[in-house]
Amino acid sequence: MNMHFQETTRSPASAATSQRPLLALGLLLVLAAAVCASPGARAEEPDLSGKEVVAATCSKCHAMGLNGAPKIGDEKAWANRAAQGLESLTQHALQGIRKMPPHGANFTLSDIEIQRAITYMVNQSGGHWTEPISKSALPAERTGEQVVKAQCHKCHEAGVGGAPKIGDRAAWAPRLSHGLDALVRSAINGHGGMPARGGMVNLTDSELRHAIVFMYSKNEEAGK
Repeated sequence: MNMHFQETTRSPASAATSQRPLLALGLLLVLAAAVCASPGARAEEPDLSGKEVVAATCSKCHAMGLNGAPKIGDEKAWANRAAQGLESLTQHALQGIRKMPPHGANFTLSDIEIQRAITYMVNQSGGHWTEPISKSALPAERTGEQVVKAQCHKCHEAGVGGAPKIGDRAAWAPRLSHGLDALVRSAINGHGGMPARGGMVNLTDSELRHAIVFMYSKNEEAGK
């Protein structure tokens, strides 16, 4: 039995119509790649610190006090501005004020980065503000050693006010007799001459725990 295969042909118009969805999909992929690769796409990059923002942008005017900008380090010039509060100063920076352009002319900066830059300049000029944290990307947890070097050593290094010295297990043992959790709670609330959270209010419960473990086991770690 002979079988005849009939070759089907498609008109140019029909072929072009069938290819349109593929072309549209390809265009979308190209656009998505371009957006992700653009300099303004910083979604996955960590926020800059206040110091970094100031060095890259704000210092161009604030380092020397150009165009009436308050000079970094000028406590008198910054005192009046600091009295307005962070939210007010942030709005000025975002919208621009007098000779300062919006965003300090750097539109890649996020609101949190601008707040950090303001905080840094205030603190370099006699202020004592805490640098804002990102609501979407929390800072990395500090190690016990980092916490001890930043704060705890001020009393525990020399045993100031009866604080158990770092690495002195005999001094730490009675305090740990009720368990580590109890000692962490004591550090959170404050005890004797030790203020709540050791006077470093932004320490997390976990960071306090790491710091206690580090101070108790310091000599053991050094001997390894």
